[in-house]
Amino acid sequence: MHDDRAIRFDGRILYLSCDPACLRRQLAGEPVTLQAALPLRDDVSTDEITPVTTMLVYDQRLGRYPYVGLKAGAELPIGEDAIRRGGFEVTVAGKRYGKGSSREHSPLAERAAGVRLIVAESFERIYRQNCDNLGIFTTTDFSVLRRIEAGEAIPIDCFLKGRDALTQAILRHGGLMAYSRHALRGTTANVPSSPLPSTAGPAVSTGAGCAESERAAPGLRSKTGKDRGITLAEKILRRHLHPDMAHAEHGSGVFVRADWRFSHDYFTGMSAHLMHEAYGQPAPLHDPGRIVAFHDHLVLAPQSVPHVRGRLLPGVASLVRGHQDFTAAYPVLRYGQLPGGAGAEGICHALMTERHALPGEVVAGTDSHTPHAGALGCLAFGVGSTDMANSWVTGYVRCPIPDTLRVEVSGRLAPGVAAKDIVLVLLSSEAVRCGDAIGAVFEYGGEAIRAMTIDERATLTNMAAELGGFTGIVEPDAQTTAFLRERRGLAFEPEPWMRSDPDAAYRHVIHLDAAAIQPMVARPGDPGNGVAVADLPEEVKIDIAYGGSCTGGKRADFDAYHEVLRWGLERGWRLAPKVRFFLQFGTLDVQRYCAEQGYLETFAEAGVELILPGCGSCANCGPGQSTAPDQVTISAINRNFPGRSGPGDVWLASPHTVAASALAGVIRDFDGLRRMAAVGSDRYPQGAAGRFAADLG
Repeated sequence: MHDDRAIRFDGRILYLSCDPACLRRQLAGEPVTLQAALPLRDDVSTDEITPVTTMLVYDQRLGRYPYVGLKAGAELPIGEDAIRRGGFEVTVAGKRYGKGSSREHSPLAERAAGVRLIVAESFERIYRQNCDNLGIFTTTDFSVLRRIEAGEAIPIDCFLKGRDALTQAILRHGGLMAYSRHALRGTTANVPSSPLPSTAGPAVSTGAGCAESERAAPGLRSKTGKDRGITLAEKILRRHLHPDMAHAEHGSGVFVRADWRFSHDYFTGMSAHLMHEAYGQPAPLHDPGRIVAFHDHLVLAPQSVPHVRGRLLPGVASLVRGHQDFTAAYPVLRYGQLPGGAGAEGICHALMTERHALPGEVVAGTDSHTPHAGALGCLAFGVGSTDMANSWVTGYVRCPIPDTLRVEVSGRLAPGVAAKDIVLVLLSSEAVRCGDAIGAVFEYGGEAIRAMTIDERATLTNMAAELGGFTGIVEPDAQTTAFLRERRGLAFEPEPWMRSDPDAAYRHVIHLDAAAIQPMVARPGDPGNGVAVADLPEEVKIDIAYGGSCTGGKRADFDAYHEVLRWGLERGWRLAPKVRFFLQFGTLDVQRYCAEQGYLETFAEAGVELILPGCGSCANCGPGQSTAPDQVTISAINRNFPGRSGPGDVWLASPHTVAASALAGVIRDFDGLRRMAAVGSDRYPQGAAGRFAADLG
């Protein structure tokens, strides 16, 4: 559809330079060219666009905050209200813009400050989709900058090139909610009120069936028009497509029926606000028994240093109130705060896996780590607040029919090497760092993956967010059957269709030799800064060790923490002097498991500080966060963007390496710790943990 509208940008262009002086000149009113601003910042995260301490409102007040956490060199040069005061309408950056959290606060803050267009070399999927939903234009075409500087009115079609038909329709309507009112009725019947945009291609069956009938049905076609086998992710999508999109082409944007839709306390209030604006109050929820609301991210705010020092608790209370108003008004499933406010029943991603998600289902959540549940063989992905608001009423969420990237891990992992190390290897690869995996499904397979528990697989799928992927998935097998039987009492056997076809087409196939993978860490600033522990050029002293969050708070993770600490206690070693070691349970089920296994006594004897479930310091909102810039943390969480867990530096590592480092006082993997102990066994008698750590440092 041609649209002859043209858009004029009368405001200024902000180049997010790596040079803090360049940024300061722009904020002072000096015009700067693209050439003068180079190099541009790559990997600008949503933690930097809107740090967690700014996410206490979800309206125009967000316009005060865009980029206040942006790091240029060692500085944070952009202050509150700087973007609005500077009259900036266009933001320009480098690769992988909008990494990290799915928080829609980031583009909403940019829009509220007056930004109407983002130009970047590449975008993260959720961030760009959130921009689409809010009516913000995005482009990777830097030639528009010359036209804007020349005062030219640019045809809207220039900002729609390369976008699928559904996205184009949404942008032409000014955002998702306006489009949805036009194209989808807000009723439980989900009957289109007008035709959805054409997603031309061969018919795709959406009915259930066995593997044989699935292959006999018309398959998805590649953009070359050739028939091919399809992946597990595509099979799940085809069974959930909106009826008007049965002819969707591979790569198209589509609406899919979600089996589960969940939100947490940071976003429930915003989503409810958007829903009520579009559909009135009360809104006609679709299948509310399949909507889940979690109070988990903010439960530990009263123990969070920046929230207490910054007098932010009233804002937290406002967010929680928005969440609770929604759960009180509608008959949705809810998981709340524990009596006394010491924690939550569990972190949303972990609880969805332990209690609800099943193989073959579609799960959408307001968090980028929703792919956690993909360990079960379901299609689980993160969405923004607008997408969630729309799905509550229509039952459908928007997504692409994505490429799949196969990660084949052959052989067996060495003792002390874990799923986290595999992810850190992938993150440090050139292809992932350059954004070649953006928007892809990470499908994990191979001998090493088949040997993994569901808990370990969940680390792989959870961190698809950091890899830039759409989601992560592992085909269900005997491990899945055992997990569902033991954790949920379900009798489940994988159906024949629940696997990728042998001739399925992949964007890439990455082969990893499990035996060659070493314990890894990611240097501060980005999860992609991976390096083998053995290759660190010098020892890194630590102040804090942290194990927990959705990624590091599962049963298998606590098995690893306990293994290392028990080993140390048997040699008279406790935590290194001045090191604090925090362990946070992902769910109450994990806490019960640790009690049954006798782990709690070991943790107490070693000097560990235990924390009840909640996102806590992973979201810079609870115990375990750093409180000063010179503090160094080694953490089992999933991301270490600037400011993510406090002002100090955060190194990412596996549970084994986190616990070993807590004993050593420096970053050390478990095997390295054991080698050091063997060499120095005569020098370190029982109880000499302090001298052991001091000598290592």
